Amino acid sequence: MKTVLLLCASNLFMTTAWYGHLRFKGYPLWGVILASWLIALPEYALQVPANRFGHGTFSAPQLKILQEGISICVFLLFCAVYLREPIRWNHYAGLALVLVGVAVGLHDPGLTPR
Repeated sequence: MKTVLLLCASNLFMTTAWYGHLRFKGYPLWGVILASWLIALPEYALQVPANRFGHGTFSAPQLKILQEGISICVFLLFCAVYLREPIRWNHYAGLALVLVGVAVGLHDPGLTPR
């Protein structure tokens, strides 16, 4: 559970770093790049421990698959709440397909991680 919470928090920071500036198009590009880097720093401080704590419970590919599923969920929530962009049926359908992929990737057919 600790891994999932850290991944959620790290994805919130990274999504903000990558897309938060879209509401501030009047600011110079160099300024939003600098701000994005400062926002991304805590993302790394959360992502690295998430992977460290999670490896062993999850394999490295499972950690990446889990991170991508969380990333899409966080991004859609960010779009709706912060950017106020509508989430359409095809976005939800795409999310559902990604989550099916995550479930398949996290399925352990009897193999144990190192």
